[in-house]
Amino acid sequence: MNQQNILKSIEEASKIFGKTWPLYSFVTSNPLSGYEKSPFKVALRHAKKLLNARVFPEATLYRQAWEKGEIAKENILHLLKQNGLTNTPEFYLRQLESQVPTEKKNSFHSLDRIMVKWLSAFMDEGLAEWDMPGKEKGFYDAWRSLALYDDELVILKNTDIPKTSSEALAHVLKDYIKDDYIEILVCHLAALPGWTGYIKHRSESNSLWQQKYPINIKDYLAVRLYVAQQLKIQILPQNDELKKNGSIELLQYLWLKAWEKSWQDQLIHNLEKESNEIKNIQPIVKSPDAQMVFCIDTRSELIRRHVETKGNYETFGYAGFFGIAMDYKDLNNGLSRKSCPPIVSSSYQVSEIPQEKKIEKVLAYKKKNKIFKFGEFFLSRMKNMLPSAFGYVEGSGFFYGLSILARTLVPGYFYKFKIKNTPSFERICEPKINRLTVDDSNYGIPLDEKVAIVKSAFELTGWKYFSPLVLFIGHGSHSANNPFGSSLDCGACAASPGRHNARMLAKLANLSEVRKALLNQYKIIIPYTTVFVGAEHNTTTDKIEIFDTEVPNSHQKLLFQINSDLFKAQKTATQDRLGVEKNSISKAQKKANNWGETRPEWGLAKNAGFIIGPRELTKNVNLYSRCFLHSYDWEMDTEGTALESILQGPMVVTQWINNHYYFSTVDNENFGGGTKITHNITGKFGVVQGNGGDLKMGLPLQSIRQTDNKMYHQPLRLTVLVQAPLDRVQKILLQNEHLKTLLDNEWIYLLVMEPLKQNVVMRYENGMEWIPTKEKRFDENKYRSEIELITLDGNLV
Repeated sequence: MNQQNILKSIEEASKIFGKTWPLYSFVTSNPLSGYEKSPFKVALRHAKKLLNARVFPEATLYRQAWEKGEIAKENILHLLKQNGLTNTPEFYLRQLESQVPTEKKNSFHSLDRIMVKWLSAFMDEGLAEWDMPGKEKGFYDAWRSLALYDDELVILKNTDIPKTSSEALAHVLKDYIKDDYIEILVCHLAALPGWTGYIKHRSESNSLWQQKYPINIKDYLAVRLYVAQQLKIQILPQNDELKKNGSIELLQYLWLKAWEKSWQDQLIHNLEKESNEIKNIQPIVKSPDAQMVFCIDTRSELIRRHVETKGNYETFGYAGFFGIAMDYKDLNNGLSRKSCPPIVSSSYQVSEIPQEKKIEKVLAYKKKNKIFKFGEFFLSRMKNMLPSAFGYVEGSGFFYGLSILARTLVPGYFYKFKIKNTPSFERICEPKINRLTVDDSNYGIPLDEKVAIVKSAFELTGWKYFSPLVLFIGHGSHSANNPFGSSLDCGACAASPGRHNARMLAKLANLSEVRKALLNQYKIIIPYTTVFVGAEHNTTTDKIEIFDTEVPNSHQKLLFQINSDLFKAQKTATQDRLGVEKNSISKAQKKANNWGETRPEWGLAKNAGFIIGPRELTKNVNLYSRCFLHSYDWEMDTEGTALESILQGPMVVTQWINNHYYFSTVDNENFGGGTKITHNITGKFGVVQGNGGDLKMGLPLQSIRQTDNKMYHQPLRLTVLVQAPLDRVQKILLQNEHLKTLLDNEWIYLLVMEPLKQNVVMRYENGMEWIPTKEKRFDENKYRSEIELITLDGNLV
């Protein structure tokens, strides 16, 4: 019975903690995902106590936003009054600035250091030259067989270490009552939340490393608690919770709400202005020369604006995995990686096969790649192996010095050289799709599934007609010496580039049998003159590369024009993004290949909104890369099924991204990655600060701040704006308790632009209430007259 209580307590305790994703698949996710069923404020209170973390923006960020006018005075005054606070905003802001953060001593420091040593050795994924012996037996058994040789655990030489993790936990917890179990376990999991999160990721993803060298939360806690008991480290520390300061927390929350409300007001103003202008303009119907589908990623907002001004082009926003729940098998290394959202189970595997009459070229490519890979492996071994390291560095230092000097002085030139001389297998291969468990040279999925994938893309985006060329444009980031590089790739593709999904969707949409089925079953007419093509948007340089192997001669002239216009768009987009007028493309290329560049690009920093609606709603509005944009036409989605899919999938993923950035910003040490300057890669999967400590779970400081103290990302919760009939949205929420819970608990804001009522915008409030955003403005003068005014140092007292 006691074992059942222990197992149940472990399950409950571990739910609180989110996953830590590996560097090679760095998915941005809410670090407090385990608390999403609790109100936002309650979750923050628990996190603050458990992790001794900051959970609201620090006062300096509020000060910067206030002085820039990003927090409207009327909004903060209104919230202050609602909560019985009658002084000026400046007075309360100074109150926040006067708070001195207190540090809580880590009572588990020596225990943490021991555990990090063992975890690093066991969980290594190929970085170490010498493997920890016995790893295949699992973490607990491997530790048990080697613990006697650890100088820090000499005391274990005189003990009979329990044979199993279950026995060890029972041995430690026998002196405690059942009600203490969860508190003990949570306390010890919270001591190293980054490592806890990665153990969760390994065990739940069941990766190849996990299958070969298993570890789970139970085994980790067994080792940790048994070591603590033997070293006489207090298992259940005294409850020394930080002194509660409710008034300060309230002020922090009110300033955050005012900041968010101010941003929402500006967004609504811009979109309402645009929707009114659309009503007054008689549309000119002209079929676009090409249509381009970009990921909903915030970086797509900028490039779409610039592409649309260069020619007669129509753009759409669609989740960057292009509706294909797939893993992708890389031709270069044979490894298979997830290429769809983490919340979606992969159904298919996509790999590469030679194009017709290009088998010889593929064989030559593979041979060249094999030699290159061996060279990389050889150099790595020579640098890392102790017997050869000194001699190798001595002999090759001169050449490495020249290489480093060149990459430092002319990184842009090296980038162009590398791109020019790196063969692309997309020119000689085509994607094939199979069931995840099937390896077949033919397309191994039924026709109805191919049709469903293509049909879904058109339905969710509100597609009405087809131009001669349709580009599905995935995105990927390309930078040098960047451990966090995958965090800049496509979040919808589990931190992989979206090019593979884009090419696969184009391939399926070009199949004649798919087009015939779409016509016969769903009345979707795709002209025989329409050609679908995969492409990739390089978010570091804003170059769009078209994989044009499917384009026939009849479309080559149009393709040439599109490429020319995309180059023009790259030029103006990089000027816009980098804030320069000359040589903007070269500067972007330099940032991409500079091995010392800490900010090759900003990723999704500044994200704050998710807009679900037609492009006409946002086309002439500069959203400054702050919004995810998903195309949607409420008139075509009469049953609301497309909208429901968008809310269930992309909205949840964007909430993860938004909260990842929020928490990485408010406490970069606890929730983020800390500074890149002192990062050390451990086990190929993560980073630690300096020579040890907890595994970093979030974004590095350089990804969210302009300087150590100057803000770049604004830590605001996600605001979702949907253009659709209100009753349709309400019906979806009533049928999806999880979505309603996220809204009621204030993890997400929801605004609905009601097209049937002149696009009036309604705001969701807890309990399915809807409040018009055009509510009566707060009267500051009336507020000031209601209290006694005594001017003292600019304050109301």
